Amino acid sequence: MNFLRFDDGGVPRYGRLDGEMVAPLEAAPWEGGEEAGRPLPYAGLTLLPPVPPGGKVLCIGRNYLAHAKELGNEVPAEPLVFLKPSTSLLAHGGTVVLPPESERVDFEGELALVIGRRARRVGREAFADVVFGITPALDISARDLQKKDGQWWRAKGFDTFCPCGPVVATGVDASDLGLRTILDGAVKQDGRTSRMIFDLPALVSWVSQAMTLEPGDLLLTGTPEGVGPLAPGQILELEIEGLPRLSVRVEKEV
Repeated sequence: MNFLRFDDGGVPRYGRLDGEMVAPLEAAPWEGGEEAGRPLPYAGLTLLPPVPPGGKVLCIGRNYLAHAKELGNEVPAEPLVFLKPSTSLLAHGGTVVLPPESERVDFEGELALVIGRRARRVGREAFADVVFGITPALDISARDLQKKDGQWWRAKGFDTFCPCGPVVATGVDASDLGLRTILDGAVKQDGRTSRMIFDLPALVSWVSQAMTLEPGDLLLTGTPEGVGPLAPGQILELEIEGLPRLSVRVEKEV
């Protein structure tokens, strides 16, 4: 099933997507939210990021061998984890804003996991119980600031630097899905999740050893090779096999 989050007259609501219609839910789907209210046309909704603000946005760096090599980085011996602020979240159809502080902002297309229940120090066998579903996500990165600063909080954390959605899909085996990043109609990244260095259960287990995972947290799992720069006026899209395509615009901050 596919779930989303939308603006209902100024009130954030969750819904279940069924064809061209959305059934509103009384609570988040990972909380067991039941249908409440009449179905609404999907085409008429203002979408929000599919996870709530205030949760953690965890990211895995250099989790595809070819991507580590293309940037001249060593392959990590353990998962390389960093965080983005929840203020970096951006909905499908939104606009990535290029900040004046950076001269090189790159796209990185990723599969993201949505956490469905509280978890601390879990093993890889708990993956199916802990993860609610998957969603497309883009790790937008100010590459020059990433190299300059050393720490990545600024380079990865600008507002709009984590587009995700439009839906969270459940019941999907994400171990070997195609992932394509498309810029102005041209495919720039074309990988498969099976090529990760650390697989999905290993990532969830690893992160949970350090911090408690909460329902609605987002875990980006790394990007394949082919990352590149963005420019104002472009359309950036991410397609994960079997899921609706994530699409955003790119503009310069004014």
